[in-house]
Amino acid sequence: MSFDDKNEAKQRIIQELVPGKQISLAHIIASPDPVLYEKLGLDPAVDYSQSAIGVMTISPAETAIIIADVAIKASGVSLGFVDRFSGSVIITGTVSEVEAATQAVLDYSENKLGFTVCPVTKT
Repeated sequence: MSFDDKNEAKQRIIQELVPGKQISLAHIIASPDPVLYEKLGLDPAVDYSQSAIGVMTISPAETAIIIADVAIKASGVSLGFVDRFSGSVIITGTVSEVEAATQAVLDYSENKLGFTVCPVTKT
């Protein structure tokens, strides 16, 4: 085995995260199947036809704490999950509550924090 063969076998990959100030995902799942609540470990709503799940991702990741607070205060949503290490936030409530909370988060992040925000998507 030559020197070049040894170097090729020990190739390293270095990954870097260079967070910007952005919300990269803001998605609303309207009327999700009850099994989705179960698989996500969320407390299921009583009336699935009126329920929704909101999923948001923000960087820097620590800002997830702020957007969780904004979402809760904006409407009657419940906090399903917040991860200050990955920047993920999941909220649950009625479709209108989740829509209002998601829009409040985007407005606050863009106008008060100076973040770049993505459009809201919905299924």
